[in-house]
Amino acid sequence: MKRFEVVTEPIDPERYREYVVRPEAGGVTVFTGHVREWTKGIRTVYLSFEAYTSMAEKMMEQIGREIEEKWPETRVAMAHRIGELHISDIAVVIAVSSPHRKAAYEANEYAIERLKEDVPIWKKEHWENGEYWVGHQNQKPKGEDINE
Repeated sequence: MKRFEVVTEPIDPERYREYVVRPEAGGVTVFTGHVREWTKGIRTVYLSFEAYTSMAEKMMEQIGREIEEKWPETRVAMAHRIGELHISDIAVVIAVSSPHRKAAYEANEYAIERLKEDVPIWKKEHWENGEYWVGHQNQKPKGEDINE
């Protein structure tokens, strides 16, 4: 298992939790982001995620380094799924361990915010009455095979 990865299969959060658990870590946080059914009164049927995979994994690794510098003694693992995801599927998992819970919580929140802002992963929402790209769609590389 890689610590930072883009995957096409369902995510098992336990794999990432196990990666960060260690004897000196008293606090472990595991965040999972799921596909929700309703957004601003519009029913989602499913989501499609695409990624510039190699760059996404490099940027996730960079976020992990930032966390380990900002919160010493933390360990981080994260994954984001691409492809077609349905209601309640896990789209993202972030696991963080630290000697103390506060750092684990703060680092986990930092990770998801950075991931959403800077990692080249795009989401297309498919609704009952249409579809729409959400997020960094304007930064999507043109002419590249982004799901490498």
